[in-house]
Amino acid sequence: MNTTKSTTANINNPEKKETWINYLAFTTVIFAALATLSTFKGGSFSSRGVVLQAQASDQWAFFQAKSIRESLYRIQKENLSLQLDLLPKTINAEEKEKIERALAEAEAKVQKYETEKADIEKKARELEQNREEALTHSKPLGLAVIFLQIAIVLSSISGLLKRKEVWFLGLPVGLTGAILFADGFWLFVPAGWL
Repeated sequence: MNTTKSTTANINNPEKKETWINYLAFTTVIFAALATLSTFKGGSFSSRGVVLQAQASDQWAFFQAKSIRESLYRIQKENLSLQLDLLPKTINAEEKEKIERALAEAEAKVQKYETEKADIEKKARELEQNREEALTHSKPLGLAVIFLQIAIVLSSISGLLKRKEVWFLGLPVGLTGAILFADGFWLFVPAGWL
């Protein structure tokens, strides 16, 4: 009979829910939302870094190809200069002019490739700088996911065990994750700390 009265009392007067459980649920939802956003933005920055690395590598390969061509024209230029210096004085002007034109063309090609290489190098360095920036944003976001997931686990354990102390333990971990999340966008934490 006592169990029936007790069950009826619980139905009519449900056990009062502890208010900290509401805060626990709220912080857990916040941590989960931040973890999800950190995962997406961190993945986005990471993917961008990979794409920029590939583009920079392509530019450096293009730079190498231009360097090889420039070297070939430098060799040709040196060869033509030697030929010009070794020409006998009795050679006709037409032959000498032909070598001088080829020498001028080789010099022009060397200058052209030097200019192109400078432009390619500048673009490759810009791509590398953009890659580094993307990876700099990605790192704190990746760390934020770790801290936020740990905070979610501690909050879940706290709710299951009805132990407020475990939730209090998870709050600073979650706050660290939230700070790292914000740092992933604004980069206010010194890079050496991460």
